[in-house]
Amino acid sequence: MPNQKTPPNIIAIDGPAASGKSTLGRRLADALAYLFFDTGVMYRAVTWLALQRGLDVRDESAVAALAEETSIDVRPPSQEDGRACDVIVNEDDITWNIRRPEVDANVSVVAAYPGVRTALTAQQRRIGLRGRVVMVGRDIGTVVLPEADLKIYLDASAEKRARRRYEEIIARGEKADYDEILQKVIQRDRIDSTRAVAPLRPAEDAIILDSDKLDADQVFERVKELCE
Repeated sequence: MPNQKTPPNIIAIDGPAASGKSTLGRRLADALAYLFFDTGVMYRAVTWLALQRGLDVRDESAVAALAEETSIDVRPPSQEDGRACDVIVNEDDITWNIRRPEVDANVSVVAAYPGVRTALTAQQRRIGLRGRVVMVGRDIGTVVLPEADLKIYLDASAEKRARRRYEEIIARGEKADYDEILQKVIQRDRIDSTRAVAPLRPAEDAIILDSDKLDADQVFERVKELCE
């Protein structure tokens, strides 16, 4: 009887906003008993802090300095309120604060700054190299962990992704405008894919999955097969 194969030690999942990366990563991490680490929470945390402190998010040097001096901790979820993790800054739980609309509107600008990416990439890489991790973002397979054992690029149309984001907001009991969300998704894609540092793109050895054609369960089963 052949030896059972062990799953990949480091799994990178990249893709555009609202493509289903976090849903897939969280399910996969649960199935493998791995750490689930959505690196986007770090960029959101810096964006939220900048807005809280009244910084102009267009002031690259000020925002980069903030990222350099800020210690962001990502921990397993302490509450069963739908969160995938706790995001802690200076012992303050900002997990849901970083999901606010004003953060959505500004995070791509902040994430494009080289100084911010350098400050946060080093921390992400240290965590990832410990292994037994599913790391989700936009440049994991290309920049943060190019040595990942399995690289997935999860794609979907802007319309499909905007619809998902709209339904998530409505499900939380908040108001949402689909057309406005769609325009923000398109704008974010443009910023993410054209930035000078670590632009959004599939790694050369990534497996590309289109979640327009596959539902969340089908995507999960496909990736689980790849892990096995």
